[in-house]
Amino acid sequence: MPLKWTIDHAQRMVRIAAQGEVTLKQVEEYLDAIVVADAMSYGKLFDCTQMVTHATDDEMMELGARMRAYDGVMKSGPLCLVVATPEMLNYTRRYINLAQVDRPTQICKTVAEAEAWLAKQKA
Repeated sequence: MPLKWTIDHAQRMVRIAAQGEVTLKQVEEYLDAIVVADAMSYGKLFDCTQMVTHATDDEMMELGARMRAYDGVMKSGPLCLVVATPEMLNYTRRYINLAQVDRPTQICKTVAEAEAWLAKQKA
């Protein structure tokens, strides 16, 4: 499975790791699981360093619309995306711009940087 996640209710943290090709459907399945687990307000560390996607503009718009809808009814926790390639940097920036979610968001180059940034958000 290209997306794997763990939800730590005690730490109020979700860790997501992407491996290989990730589709919109797989991201939607992850989001459904987060909503059902009542973890949308948790901090999220999304490791995209091994991720590849070929999401279309329409798919990116759908994802952005879904996130705006969530933001209208539930609080979203801080999100840190870890990226390693220029292509994924472009996708993550587009996602952030299209989602327009009211939460702290950061892009980092390493998981350690992401962990440090997220720790500051909890303080």
